[in-house]
Amino acid sequence: MLKSKVSKIWIPAFLLAVVIVGCADPDKNAGSGAGSPLTPPTVISVTPPDGSAGSCPNALVTATFSKAMNPSTINTSTFTLTGPGTTSVSGQATYVASTNIATFTPSSSLALNTTYTATITTGVADTFGNTLAAPFVWSFKTATAPCQTPGSIALGAACSFGILAGSTVTNVAGTATHISGDVGVWPGTAITGFGPPAVVTGTLHPGDSIAMTAQGDLTTAYNAAAGAAGGAVLPADIGGLTLPPGVYKTTSAQPSLGITGNLTLDGKGDPNAVFIFQIVSTLKTAATNSQVILIGGAQSRNVFWQVGSSATLGTSTLFTGTIMAQASITLTTNATINGRALARTAAVTLDTNNVVVPPCP
Repeated sequence: MLKSKVSKIWIPAFLLAVVIVGCADPDKNAGSGAGSPLTPPTVISVTPPDGSAGSCPNALVTATFSKAMNPSTINTSTFTLTGPGTTSVSGQATYVASTNIATFTPSSSLALNTTYTATITTGVADTFGNTLAAPFVWSFKTATAPCQTPGSIALGAACSFGILAGSTVTNVAGTATHISGDVGVWPGTAITGFGPPAVVTGTLHPGDSIAMTAQGDLTTAYNAAAGAAGGAVLPADIGGLTLPPGVYKTTSAQPSLGITGNLTLDGKGDPNAVFIFQIVSTLKTAATNSQVILIGGAQSRNVFWQVGSSATLGTSTLFTGTIMAQASITLTTNATINGRALARTAAVTLDTNNVVVPPCP
């Protein structure tokens, strides 16, 4: 009888303990990390950099947040641009959820030799309703003279190559990689994995004089792209943006570049419009979720990616332009390039890829 009574007491006590634990404060359990419901958002980087001078009139005005934001709170009332002085700049404010980046796009080019001030107000909120603790403000000054429209980059003997490496070219054996151009390596000599079902419509150049000449011309083209004047500073990830022709760059403060989602390059009706991207360190696209799209007459032969380190195209990426990397280039499974993968000193690695070589610029 006593044992039965004890059991009856313990069962309700146990259920009460479960209820108490389940009703604990969810915010306390959520922690206080950057993505926590309790943590207010912050601005972790901006372009143009605060206090910078010499920005092109088509400068990208962006702010990267520390966590996912509520897109409905980001508009021209909460993301403003003024200059000179307190004069409001008309434009459009947008937000890309995949990168946590807000962009203010002026309705027309900014004035030369003018200081502008960008402000993110406390009206912006994250997806939990937390707002900025205080307004975030930064300033930059535009260049004193118009930024030059970039000319195309001459590739010389490297133009016929879909793939060119410094050490090795390796395709995963047994995969259906298709290259519509030459494949070469120099000073290395190894080109492997291009037996059936892989197809190369051009010629293999394993360490021969043609590959050597192409590497020399690649060095010239790489340096020309790196030295192109001007350059609008890019945020860490440019997925979701639409860019006009011009020179774009990363900086030592934010050296690498990512593409998550769609990057659109708008030729503005000019089939000769040129896009040059100067990347201090690495270039990486997100797997299964990255495309470089051309509109407004833009052509793949006029898009150049100068990469200071290595480039990696994520699975199923649809990429456009000629990659000129100082070190290596990796094309993961099913990545496609309408352009070229040209590596100066290290390897190019492929796996079931399609490389479509455009006409020479």
